[in-house]
Amino acid sequence: MGDFNLALVIVAAVVCVLVFLFNVYLLVNYQHPDDANQAYFPKVVVVLGLSVAAISILMLPADVANRQACRHAIYNGACNLTLPMKDLWLAIYIVDAVLVFFVIPFAMFYYEGDQDKSVGKRIKSALIWVVTTGIVCALVLGILYGLIGKVDFTVRHLASTTTSFPSSWTSFSSGHECIGSSNQCSAYTAPASAEKTWTMRTTFPEYVVALATVVGSVLFTIFGGVGIACLPLGLIFSFIRRPKAVITRSQYIKEATELGKKARELKKAADALHQEERSGAKGRKWRKNVKAVEKELLQLEEDVKLLEEMYPQGEKAETTWAMTVLGYLAKFVLGILGLIVSVAWVAHIVIYLLINPPLSPFLNEVFIKLDDVWGLLGTVAFAFFCFYLLLAVIAGAMMLGLRLVFITIHPMKYGVPATTFISFLFI
Repeated sequence: MGDFNLALVIVAAVVCVLVFLFNVYLLVNYQHPDDANQAYFPKVVVVLGLSVAAISILMLPADVANRQACRHAIYNGACNLTLPMKDLWLAIYIVDAVLVFFVIPFAMFYYEGDQDKSVGKRIKSALIWVVTTGIVCALVLGILYGLIGKVDFTVRHLASTTTSFPSSWTSFSSGHECIGSSNQCSAYTAPASAEKTWTMRTTFPEYVVALATVVGSVLFTIFGGVGIACLPLGLIFSFIRRPKAVITRSQYIKEATELGKKARELKKAADALHQEERSGAKGRKWRKNVKAVEKELLQLEEDVKLLEEMYPQGEKAETTWAMTVLGYLAKFVLGILGLIVSVAWVAHIVIYLLINPPLSPFLNEVFIKLDDVWGLLGTVAFAFFCFYLLLAVIAGAMMLGLRLVFITIHPMKYGVPATTFISFLFI
């Protein structure tokens, strides 16, 4: 293993640890106060799922750097000593599939289960749903693999007559590279009819990876398309709509009174729902009303947070306000940087992928030139652009939110510790 590849292994290990620590920080900083010091299994699933998602994106620049590890080697077989990226890709995608189809659904059903039931009954109910889902997925995958689990290769059939080995090399030149009188080899003179299609059955793990990639690309297009716009614009508009100055005490009392009225109304609604629950009327309408009250409660918590932001109190009120102003300035700077990256990604997609032939390599050429400046600079830049796409997908998912059959996804708010575990698990 070369020195470059050893450095890559160290960098990869450090990045994995940093990703894990960042996800732990994200969970602690954004989790809802009601989820603190409980639901440890969903917390582990959230950290593991977010880490696998981030690592699967960062595998792209790692693969690029791994290919360069043996590019300038002076001994044969150097590329056999690099990281086994194919095995690592399969491992990442298989772990991803297990999380998506089994572990995360189990955590969702367990977390959203009836809180009045015992832990054993909630586990049993979640297992029933997961096993049922697993059987359906296994049947679908097995049927699809049996019917269309094949891959087509377009090849060109070449044939030529045999000729004797040349007795001298004087007849070869840059303008005459072939044996005999012809100036072109069979590969260049083959007719269009020489193209044939070979069909081979792929392995089941590779088929599962390919199918998961197709499904993931559809979801990536939806959430990534929304997130690549809303991520930078959300930060910029957050700066534009920031509180310009500290409100007066009378304004604070007025706003606090209004929020107090909303809180009392929500308490009455919650008490009514508790009364219905005791009477056994826990139908579809009751669950819908519970979700509505939870949504209004999250909005109330956000309004309280904003009011506290506009009127800081305590001995360190001035320091708190200064940190608030700096926070909004940081959002503006990050929003401008994100907008530049988003425009670069969209421009690259248009001029390199959508137009045929491509007008310019654009970002590809930029990364290559950065590699010429310093060995890992292009790889680091590529990793940054890939990680930005992951953040865009997360932002798009939390911005859209989804109302599924069994669960509700609440949008994630920057700096607001009010994100439920269902939202984290959905990411």
